[in-house]
Amino acid sequence: MTIENPSREEIGAILKKAKKIAVVGLSNNPERTSYQVSKAMQDAGYEIIPVNPVIDEALGVKAVASLKDINGHIDIVNVFRRSEQLLDVAKEFLEIDSDIFWAQLGLVNEEAYKLLKEKGNTVIMDRCIKVEHALTK
Repeated sequence: MTIENPSREEIGAILKKAKKIAVVGLSNNPERTSYQVSKAMQDAGYEIIPVNPVIDEALGVKAVASLKDINGHIDIVNVFRRSEQLLDVAKEFLEIDSDIFWAQLGLVNEEAYKLLKEKGNTVIMDRCIKVEHALTK
């Protein structure tokens, strides 16, 4: 199976509509890519919710241990976890109210992709949300 992402135009529309991004694996270390990418998205006006059970906060926002700890709708779940962990995150994603499952650049899991697509979800894998945001502004 091949991962097929939405077109750049569709990604642009997703990013224009989205307001709230839950970031799974967001680090509170400014040297980490997850922090830098999430900070850029926060600076661009998105509400960032850190999802990481081992930190208290990141980017000035209290962290939650899991996606299920977030109240209300989440526009995008942006994942910074190893590819082999994407299936577990995808299963949790299916239990919450969210529109888009986004795995960062370098992250692909065909089993997670297939599960989410079969359930009718929009899935983006192996793309950097910060880069896509810059390209579609």
